[in-house]
Amino acid sequence: MVTIHLRLYEELNDYLAPERRKRTFACEVAPDATVGEVVDALGVPREQIDLALADGTSVGFDHRVGDGERIALYPVFEALDVGPVTALPGRPLRRTRFVLDVHLGRLARYLRLLGFDATYRSDFGDEELAAIAAAEDRLLLSRDRPLVARRELLRAYLVTATAPCEQAVEVVRRCDLNRQVQPFRRCLMCNTEVTIVAAESIAAPLPEWVRATHQEVRRCPGCGRVYWRGGHWRRMQRLVDAILRDAEE
Repeated sequence: MVTIHLRLYEELNDYLAPERRKRTFACEVAPDATVGEVVDALGVPREQIDLALADGTSVGFDHRVGDGERIALYPVFEALDVGPVTALPGRPLRRTRFVLDVHLGRLARYLRLLGFDATYRSDFGDEELAAIAAAEDRLLLSRDRPLVARRELLRAYLVTATAPCEQAVEVVRRCDLNRQVQPFRRCLMCNTEVTIVAAESIAAPLPEWVRATHQEVRRCPGCGRVYWRGGHWRRMQRLVDAILRDAEE
């Protein structure tokens, strides 16, 4: 047996016993063990790891560890500029798109409010969620650990917060999304990108005072919902500002 020194970062610590979390700990492994085998023995799904460092050098899952080697494991979407290093299991998503588990409906609406493509239905099953994530290259968000750990999922994130606003802050922070935010770009109800149209072109039931005070409104070509700047818009803007402010802390 050889001894290696391990450190797991951020949400990867959820897979460890409390005494091993957020610290470097010694671990005895077989002399020919690979990083992938070490990860498997820890019970961490490989798809949750984006970067592995061995004594400060990026390595793949096939790297064979050496006695005394220090191994650091970073999660997918950790706010870290990996540059030319070896990202695991593949390159990070270039377009941030989500599919959300059935218990995260409010989070889906908040992500849409921020301008992100967030697929959600209240009757999705686990098999369907996994299939959508794989087929459409989406990041699966769930609070269900067994679902997130499914091996066929290339990108999945276990949401730990319970309140929807805190969940939005968590996802924005963990996925480093601040610079991608485009508020009011999508319909909160059906996820379709809205279009700007003349208020006078909208038939009833648009309130007459909106038609009289707004030259333009935003209409969803998917479900027909109409959005305009009013008291509700100002409340939503304050919510957007709060999420981005808290995500920066």
